[in-house]
Amino acid sequence: MSSATTARPSRKMSIWEKNLLGVTVEKVPSLLPGLLVAALLAWLSIWLSKYVGVTLLGFDKTPISAVMLAILLGLIIGAVMPVPRVLKPGFAFAVTKVLRLGIVLLGIRLTIFDVFELGVFGVPIVVVCILGALFFATRINKVMRLPERLGTLIAVGTSICGVSAIVATGPAIDAEEEEVAYAVAVITIFGLLATLVYPYAANAIFAGDATRVGLFLGTSVHDTSQVVGSAKVYADVFGAPLALDVATVTKLVRNVFMAVVIPFMAFYYARKMARQGESTGRRASFLKLLPLFVVGFLVMAAIRSIGDAGINAGGNAWGLWDGAAWTGIVGFIKAWAGNLLVVALAGVGLSTDFRTFRGLGIKPFLVGLCAALAVGVLSFIAITLLGSFVTL
Repeated sequence: MSSATTARPSRKMSIWEKNLLGVTVEKVPSLLPGLLVAALLAWLSIWLSKYVGVTLLGFDKTPISAVMLAILLGLIIGAVMPVPRVLKPGFAFAVTKVLRLGIVLLGIRLTIFDVFELGVFGVPIVVVCILGALFFATRINKVMRLPERLGTLIAVGTSICGVSAIVATGPAIDAEEEEVAYAVAVITIFGLLATLVYPYAANAIFAGDATRVGLFLGTSVHDTSQVVGSAKVYADVFGAPLALDVATVTKLVRNVFMAVVIPFMAFYYARKMARQGESTGRRASFLKLLPLFVVGFLVMAAIRSIGDAGINAGGNAWGLWDGAAWTGIVGFIKAWAGNLLVVALAGVGLSTDFRTFRGLGIKPFLVGLCAALAVGVLSFIAITLLGSFVTL
């Protein structure tokens, strides 16, 4: 009897296996080697981020992105040595399933009450900067003739919250791993430059007005850690802790808009795919209009907002936890969301062929530079017009 006759046919994945694992239960052991390597690289990246940012540079919270380090180290490792085939299933699992779980948990960072804290005049400043960054980045990307999804990722990263927005939007628009990695690199580089330069530039531009400086840093610096880092530099150098408070609240309000922009992007690209599919007789799935991990993200944001509402009303979160316990729970989930995203992006770096970047050249960095400058100018104009009405 031939081997073709005796070989057992592979079992079809169940719905829960497809959504949670991406493989059948029998194949789970094949995921472990690659997943372990990605986790070890993530741990190293987190440690390096804290060591360099806190121990060497003296920040209370490191402005150096562990996600960026994970991608860079992964790319270097992949360029130096070929990736063994046994590791690839685990890398793929990290890039898909671990990433989506991290995005779901990321929703715990958002609460609608941050919007109310910034006030009536602060929110329009944030909205103007977000819409302006999205518009200019996508237009510049079109002029440069780069892939549309890459431009969208750079635009979202510039306008909302840097790396977190990029890794959350990537799966929603079916972006390639290389596009996500490149967008993260672009946003991180310009975010780090802004962290170092903007505190001093803002002090000169706004004549030492701590509220306006905080608004500027909160709307023009990309990543949350970089906003906090730049505002802490300003607070320490110029003795104005109010700038740190204003910048932090402003950035949190920007983050809340992830809950609007990501579903919109998912809907836009799904509709675009549907129009393309009509010519070939295919239809877009309803789940494409709002991916399940985006639904999970919104659910986590709602859980955080409802819990905070209970605390703000003088009671317990969800009628169960007091303020200290709820803060601990939220902090624990936020920490693991961050850890999972670093593992996922370590998998992106390790599974990405560095040679694929050669065809893109310097154009994405020019898009990122123009987008960063555009959001800085828009921030200055909006703050000049409305900043005097904002009080925290």
